[in-house]
Amino acid sequence: MNASEVVTSPSRNTKTAATDANHFILTFENNRHASELFGQFDQNLKLLEQRLAIEASARGNSVSITGDVMATNQARRALDFLYAKIQSGGSVEASDVEGAIRMAVAADDQLSLPTLERKSKLTMAQISTRKKTIVARTPTQDAYMRALERSELVFGVGPAGTGKTYLAVAHAAQLLERGAVDRIILSRPAVEAGERLGFLPGDLKEKVDPYLRPLYDALYDMMPGDKVERAITAGVIEIAPLAFMRGRTLANAAVILDEAQNTTSMQMKMFLTRLGENARMIVTGDPSQVDLPRGVTSGLVEALRILQGVEGVSFVRFKDVDVVRHPLVGRIVKAYDAQYTQREDGEQAV
Repeated sequence: MNASEVVTSPSRNTKTAATDANHFILTFENNRHASELFGQFDQNLKLLEQRLAIEASARGNSVSITGDVMATNQARRALDFLYAKIQSGGSVEASDVEGAIRMAVAADDQLSLPTLERKSKLTMAQISTRKKTIVARTPTQDAYMRALERSELVFGVGPAGTGKTYLAVAHAAQLLERGAVDRIILSRPAVEAGERLGFLPGDLKEKVDPYLRPLYDALYDMMPGDKVERAITAGVIEIAPLAFMRGRTLANAAVILDEAQNTTSMQMKMFLTRLGENARMIVTGDPSQVDLPRGVTSGLVEALRILQGVEGVSFVRFKDVDVVRHPLVGRIVKAYDAQYTQREDGEQAV
């Protein structure tokens, strides 16, 4: 079927020729950007083909997409979003393509009601710091990033690899750069290996550093290394062991409690009541990985139950489908969850 019309794509520099219901030809004005979009040896297009069960064939600065109507539209929205990212100076990796596909598919899943209009352009939440811009890669990440903007206390819970801690640190860095807060406070219970801080070598910072390494890594991703070091020296970025938070009022600060599943009930209550004026708190953890002694209630698990419905508190729950590390991590998490569910069902049957 010959093309009957030419319509403008959401990107001002992209044109779409509609040849039939299941076939689109996208043409991008900038050849270099188009090449980067398609990826080396068209690897990004191949990923689209695998995930959406379509056919994508590139020629020059154009790509022909054939397949199911919904899938081809999802591919078009994903490519258009990624092209706009390249135009704004960003780069496109395989993980970015995966994220764009997830969001495009989720947009269709959420538009099943007849009263909702189908949007032709993807909109994803973003966190921007001086060093980098992070774009949501899953619908849950999108919801989490939006919750961080609007709520004073946010709980991000779920399995490893979903980005809950990384995004929390990114948001804190963004608030600091904006001048919305004066400092960042990072805290984490030091119980993962069963040691007490007093028995570890070094001063307080050296004792706690190993437990806070993931938070440090995220900070260095968001901010220049020399700026992070100066901020730590000046107390603008503070490393505060949970045990040392008692009695303080944390005002004008972005406060992050990581690995919160390893807090006790009293520790969690103590931490949450430190919230001061113009402060934001982010609590992250995985309720399925509690390392507390048997019989000790996790403060995170309890807080998730007690604080439901409290104004100003948001809860975002990540699942195995939200894992953004290696795809195998998601399958590992899913397998463990299935095993735990089977074990719990067996115990209840007895």
